[in-house]
Amino acid sequence: MRKHLFIFLVSVLFISCKAQETPTQFTQEALNFNFISSEGENIYFKNILEKHQGKTILIDVWASWCGDCIKGMPKVKALQETNPDVVFVFLSADRSLKSWEKGIEKYQVKGEHYFMPKGMKSVFGKSIDLDWIPRYLIIDPQGNIKLYKAIKADDSKLLKALN
Repeated sequence: MRKHLFIFLVSVLFISCKAQETPTQFTQEALNFNFISSEGENIYFKNILEKHQGKTILIDVWASWCGDCIKGMPKVKALQETNPDVVFVFLSADRSLKSWEKGIEKYQVKGEHYFMPKGMKSVFGKSIDLDWIPRYLIIDPQGNIKLYKAIKADDSKLLKALN
C-alpha cells in the first residue's frame, strides 16, 4: 500500500510541476523599471530596448565590486571587437552612483551604462531571476529574449545567440 501511495504522490508532483520555460519577453515589472542613465536621467527599461529596436542587444548586468564581473570584462571587450553591430548595454548593480561611475572609468567599460537602484534586490533584478552576476542576456532585433541567462561571456550559448 505504501509503495502505491508513494508512486501516486510522485506522479501527481511530476504532472503538476511544469518545466520552467525560458522567458522570451520581459515582464511588465521589468519593462517599467526605472534606471538612471550615465547622464543622470531616469529611463524606463522599455525605453532602453526601444532605443535599439532592430538591433541585437547584449545586456551585461554587473557591478564594480563583483570579482567575476571584472574577470569577465576582457571577454566582453573581445565580444565587442568581434561583434561591432551588437549594442552593449551595461546594467549596474553597484551600491552607489559614485562607485558605479568609478567602476566604468577604472575598468574602461565601453557601451551604454545604466544604474539599477537597489541593485540585485530591485524589482528588475527579481523580475529576471537575478541570482548571480555577471549575467548576460541577448535580445534579438525583434525585441525578443534570445538568451535569458549566461554567467560567462564566453558561454557557448551566448556565442551562438550572437550569430
